[in-house]
Amino acid sequence: MAAHKPVEWVQAVINRFDEQLPIKVGHQNTHSKVSTEHNKECLINISKYKFSLVISGLTSILKNVNNMVSGLILTQPKDCLRLDETMLVKQLLPEICHFIHTYREGNQHAAELRASASAVLFSLSCNNFNAVFSRIATRLQELTVCSEDNVDVHDIELMQYINVDCSKLKKLLQETALKFRALKKPAQLTVINSLEKAFWNWVENYPDEFTMLYQRPQADMAEAAEKLFDLVDSFAESAKRKAAVWPLQIILLVLCPEITHTISKDTVEDSKANKKQFLDNMRKALAGQGGNKQLMESAAVACVKLCKASTYINWEDHSTIFLLVQSIVMDLKAMLFNPAKPFFRGTGSQNADVELMTDCFVSCFRINPHNNQHFKVCLASSSPSTFHFVLVNSLHRIITNSHLDWWPKIDTVYCYSAELRFMFSDTKSRVIQAAGAHPPVRITPSLTFIGKKTPSLKSKDKATDLDTNKCLLLALVKLIHADPKLLLHNPVVRQTPETQSSTAELIIGLVQLVPLNSTTQLSQEAMEALLVLHQPEAIELWNPDAPMETFWDIR
Repeated sequence: MAAHKPVEWVQAVINRFDEQLPIKVGHQNTHSKVSTEHNKECLINISKYKFSLVISGLTSILKNVNNMVSGLILTQPKDCLRLDETMLVKQLLPEICHFIHTYREGNQHAAELRASASAVLFSLSCNNFNAVFSRIATRLQELTVCSEDNVDVHDIELMQYINVDCSKLKKLLQETALKFRALKKPAQLTVINSLEKAFWNWVENYPDEFTMLYQRPQADMAEAAEKLFDLVDSFAESAKRKAAVWPLQIILLVLCPEITHTISKDTVEDSKANKKQFLDNMRKALAGQGGNKQLMESAAVACVKLCKASTYINWEDHSTIFLLVQSIVMDLKAMLFNPAKPFFRGTGSQNADVELMTDCFVSCFRINPHNNQHFKVCLASSSPSTFHFVLVNSLHRIITNSHLDWWPKIDTVYCYSAELRFMFSDTKSRVIQAAGAHPPVRITPSLTFIGKKTPSLKSKDKATDLDTNKCLLLALVKLIHADPKLLLHNPVVRQTPETQSSTAELIIGLVQLVPLNSTTQLSQEAMEALLVLHQPEAIELWNPDAPMETFWDIR
């Protein structure tokens, strides 16, 4: 059948895949999940020879579910090299964009759908950038002549999801600089937000290109970035608008190494005066001068992004950017890591605040791993639970994302293993004690954190406290999984019985989490951590002076 009727055969596999989607069958058991995965593998293999047929069939499925509350999770294409661009524009791209734009809130799968659709778009844009760029540029052009205030800006947002290298980012900057002044305010704000995210897509996927920018500055990149900086600066007439644009403005300055060096001098030419003034205003706002809360918060965001960008630059390549970082980093840490007055931008912002603090923590570690005052603040048992969560997530990121040669490694903080073990033991005890008194609490894979807004505010909702502690405990277990030595490490002067006792307490604590039925994810992660701890190289760390004796005693 496959040899003589390929179309019918491909369609049969696609139909079987369609019939087994969660939206059709509801909750999947183990057998149905295995069958679905098998069908995915079949489609991927078939696509090597009949790619157009597979894409057409999957696109039809997307069209059918676009009008439903979908439980479909998209699968990223493995091979986009032969995808006809016309077909991409006419068939697949609109359907993928629909999933990104439509499923925002109110659907239990909204975040997962958007993330999956974004991953598909990112993959497609790797080899079909012009098709996606054309959609963005066309919408920008349409909006330059649109007189309505309420406009559809979804296609402009696509630039934050696509794969961009240096030349593609330059193309985006040049295109938006040409159209920015003619756009209405909603479209301008969308451009500002989306371009900043496109920059981080570039830096995180092509860090060598960004590093090279500071070894060999590109005049055309700097020209486009400076032009857009001036346009955005003119747009920022009020304090509210300044707060909206400062994070992008600092990124645009980072793209101009020579300008950044020029404005570090006492006097600058008129065309660069607004850049110097911007930096001065940002420093003053960060230090609390002026009393405008919006500007102070925006200054914090912009300065974290400056610190983060600087970690992708070799210190030997550009000293000016690091002098700029050193001039703001103390005020920045004082604002973000103050237990007496935690950073809080308002209701609904807590996850973004945690992410901002995590970025700051990781960046400060990469800039100077031995300046650890904020580390001690986050470790303190008296600090808010948010600080503990930021610390653990930051350590996990340092372990799992350390691909640049000059980034310090996690062994710099092995000396804090005892404090981290105490945090694990304390949090585990509170979760186990409280788990029996509350219904199961589901922890999402994204580790959405529900902490206390202020350290003085004692929550009366014990279920919320349990949820908070479970999030922190799950993060700690993931940390053990990522690097067992971080929690197994003991100082050389420590006696063998003490070392064995601390290891036993850690392992027994993980074992206690395995039977917790209230949180499947926590139980699963505990099992994974135990498996890692039982690897031969990890067993040797249980007690370096007597590894086998300790192993059998604990077992």
